[in-house]
Amino acid sequence: MVDLATRYLGLDLKNPLVPSASPLSKHLDSARRLEDAGAAALVMHSLFEEKIEEEDARLARFFHQQSLGHGEADSFHPIPDSYTSYEEQYLEQLQTLKASLEIPVIASLNGTTPGGWVSYAKSLQAAGADALELNVYYIPAGPNEDCCAVENRYLEVLTAVREQVSIPITMKLSAQFSSPVHFAVRLEEAGADGLVVFNRFYQPDINLDTLEVTPQLALSSSEESLMRIRWLAILYGRTNCSLAITGGVHNIRDVLKSLLVGADVTHMCSALLRRGPGHIATLLKSLAEWLEEREYESVEQMKGSVSQHNATDSAAFLRANYVNVLDSYQPPPGVQW
Repeated sequence: MVDLATRYLGLDLKNPLVPSASPLSKHLDSARRLEDAGAAALVMHSLFEEKIEEEDARLARFFHQQSLGHGEADSFHPIPDSYTSYEEQYLEQLQTLKASLEIPVIASLNGTTPGGWVSYAKSLQAAGADALELNVYYIPAGPNEDCCAVENRYLEVLTAVREQVSIPITMKLSAQFSSPVHFAVRLEEAGADGLVVFNRFYQPDINLDTLEVTPQLALSSSEESLMRIRWLAILYGRTNCSLAITGGVHNIRDVLKSLLVGADVTHMCSALLRRGPGHIATLLKSLAEWLEEREYESVEQMKGSVSQHNATDSAAFLRANYVNVLDSYQPPPGVQW
């Protein structure tokens, strides 16, 4: 029987399918269904520092800044005994998942301040997280902030957290860095155990009726995986960090391509939101069948075999693809140029 095992962030996993941060981790029932379907580990939904700050400010206004209109009553501030903060809810859910699941649980942190990154990372480690994903969602919109400053922002976060926690840390990266391979090496030197390629930056939309900028949630498609597959193929063999692909992994073809270029695990979110946790079992069955048909003994044997380093035509991942693909397009039937 083919061996689907892999290793990610120092964790021995039974297969490479790991659900990424999503609402599915907010409820124990759905997390259990993911595990029952074969998920090898689980990345929790992100803990956002902004939400903690907003809640703290809201409570401060309610409990300490309101005037009751009676001088003798202004010091009375009713605080409910059963109130549980957003941060406490997250930590409790992490502890519940750890106590109820047999698979590793990776906490996801999205901070905004140096102190917040460190403080909440320590809390997540104390609550039992097996590893920590640092989800640095930053939009460098300032005209005086160059690419080095942007990279240093990530490195400063990683260095500060690395000094305070001992569990494995993986960095969830943007696709917008000018030299991803060089930056990956810097992250490894700063203490990263893994890299997640790449974060999806949800784009705002414009309401044409109100002329307001509005948030938009659009689930991914398989086409989005190709950019990630390309860069993971280039990264493979150039860093000792564990490598994960996220964004656009929907079907068995996406999974296979990710592993062939060197991914240790394939994250997925949109496919599970669309099809449910049972989709993992379908993918695992197809993965095992594909490997057996081609006489692979294990996932490890196939991993990285079509990376840039091992590909028959290594230039296909670079400029040659751009040069050749433009001339290959043919109009669909019935369309005249």
